[in-house]
Amino acid sequence: MTSLKAISDLHLASSANREALHELPAFEDDWLIVAGDVAERFDHVRLAFETLAGKFAKVFWVPGNHDLWALPEPDGGPALAGEARYRALVDCARDHGIVTPEDPFVTWEGPDGPHVIAPLFLLYDYSFRPGHIAREEVVGWARQQGAVCADELYLNPAPWGSRDDWCSNRCDDAERRLAELPEGTRTILINHYPLRSDLIHIPRAPRFTPWCGTRRTENWHQRFNASVVISGHLHTRRTDWRNGSRFEEVSLGYPRQWDQSRGMAFYLRDILPQ
Repeated sequence: MTSLKAISDLHLASSANREALHELPAFEDDWLIVAGDVAERFDHVRLAFETLAGKFAKVFWVPGNHDLWALPEPDGGPALAGEARYRALVDCARDHGIVTPEDPFVTWEGPDGPHVIAPLFLLYDYSFRPGHIAREEVVGWARQQGAVCADELYLNPAPWGSRDDWCSNRCDDAERRLAELPEGTRTILINHYPLRSDLIHIPRAPRFTPWCGTRRTENWHQRFNASVVISGHLHTRRTDWRNGSRFEEVSLGYPRQWDQSRGMAFYLRDILPQ
């Protein structure tokens, strides 16, 4: 039976993760969702897209923060930033037949009934913070307990004035597209970042939450009739339920965070059928 699977946070800067990708067996009838943080380098992103497109019948991708970092390429290519980098990643995905947040939604027809698969790129706006902490204070507040996100150095939002502004624009676009779906359409929402703050459990860095999403999406699973919401980013694999929707955090992570003897296939999460 054809199935829909998901994984995120492949972090192919690691040679161990690249080797695991190479050794991943083919699932020629199945569809795969990749929920961001493939790699920082374009050659590693291309490797992932080419490899996964050859192993699965259809692949969906949304960007994570690491994919968007404006870093020099090892071949001397320019360090693309912001919207320009995102659009270059979209073009790279499309070159390999991979569905992106810029493409029409695709419908999954399975034994659970039709579901619209909606890849989203929403970013974050620092609103996952305590109510008494002002926006301009949030980075300093996080640093007090050693939580510092490299995005502050490497995730350039150009041409937007801030990551907050870019997030707002992305949410506007996604909200419009989702609202245009026929009433009653069941969806599978995909975003690198969790859609709800109460899904964030990072004991090693409890003040990392400002870089993890936006409160604007807290009720999207209800508004847009999501059977499943898929995310990564946290490197805390888990399943949660809210209001009848299943939330799947599907990270692989860095080599120390997964058992390499099991292989990458063990960490592919079955989404549908369930």
